[in-house]
Amino acid sequence: MKLPFKYVLLGVTVLLLSACAAPSKRAALSAQGQINSAALSRPSEPQSQDPQAAALPKDVTVRVLLAENQRAATIKHSGKIYIYTLDLEKKYKISRAGTLSVKALGKGKVQVGTLKSSKPIVIEPARGTLLTWDTNSYAGKFYIIPTANRFHLVEHTPLETYLYGVLPYEMSYTWPLEALKAQAVAARTYTLKTLENVKNQHFDLFSDVRSQMYKGGGKQYDSVKKAVDATRGQVLTYQDKLFFTYYHANCGGGTDDVRSWNPGLTSIKPLSGASCKTDSHSKSYKWQMNVPRAKVENYAKRVGLAGTLKSIKIARKTDTGRASNLTIHTSKGSKTVPCGNFRLATGIRSCKITKLSVRKKDVHFEGKGYGHGIGMCQDGANGMAQDGKNYKKILKNYYPGSELRQI
Repeated sequence: MKLPFKYVLLGVTVLLLSACAAPSKRAALSAQGQINSAALSRPSEPQSQDPQAAALPKDVTVRVLLAENQRAATIKHSGKIYIYTLDLEKKYKISRAGTLSVKALGKGKVQVGTLKSSKPIVIEPARGTLLTWDTNSYAGKFYIIPTANRFHLVEHTPLETYLYGVLPYEMSYTWPLEALKAQAVAARTYTLKTLENVKNQHFDLFSDVRSQMYKGGGKQYDSVKKAVDATRGQVLTYQDKLFFTYYHANCGGGTDDVRSWNPGLTSIKPLSGASCKTDSHSKSYKWQMNVPRAKVENYAKRVGLAGTLKSIKIARKTDTGRASNLTIHTSKGSKTVPCGNFRLATGIRSCKITKLSVRKKDVHFEGKGYGHGIGMCQDGANGMAQDGKNYKKILKNYYPGSELRQI
């Protein structure tokens, strides 16, 4: 639940992030007041050119970065599309299915089909039309945003449709419906919380693990659609506010306080750790792997520690046995580093390390779990659902003290 738009990325501060078709009012909560979230009162999208768009339900729009710094792209459309500049000074439509060519012309101009402009160009599919790019299908509008000599491709799509394209890539669509419902609520909350602090100009979220995995809302699995639709508008709050509902593949028997992953984050009850007794069925529950010595030594150099690797010790553990800090010893000295940073640099599956040893050519690791170990354990959610627990109980377990609310 990570670049370089030169002018866009200054200020991207979430993991996973302004024009949106948001409701004019903030979330109404029966007998509970209002959710304190700016994400629910964002500006409207420019007027749609599709006459049928007015019949669609109102929803928050999210802007997803699909590609950056492109020179060319080929976009297929299954039916009618509208192509126009944001100010509507230039526009036309294509009535039949076909293929659209997009290319950078240089000097801040792009061409989409026959339309050329130095301003962003929108490709809007008519209702029922899908856009296909890079083998994935999308139901939202494509924004072609020119830069000096290239362009960025950003999709504007309704929140609920966005979730159709997140769930099957963050959790298997074959899993029990109650687990998918829990994932839908967690992903929806995470998205809306992300939208509260948008600091870039052109997009809110990445389409990969820097935000949430997303491959378009055009392809819809029945199980995923049921989970998203059944929980439509449901989010988790703590003290009437949204919070980052982190989740990960497998916790190895228990989740941890968010500060064990990032000491700079504020601990709240829903992210303080939870018990998990239903994740041991997964292949991710226990693991072992070998990391080349050179990879560890390169990481040590990046953090200012030269020399030949001698040993790695766990400097501090959490109550669940997850390493929060590691001390790396080399021929030139030693340094203690956050295990989370070490994990991302070396590729070990988690910081719940049960055994490690420095060998001649590599470092041998054994451990439990997969991911950062904060928030919802997806394998555990699957196990709870298989045991007959509903999504509300799953969410209560992994986000203790949180409240399920309807926006």
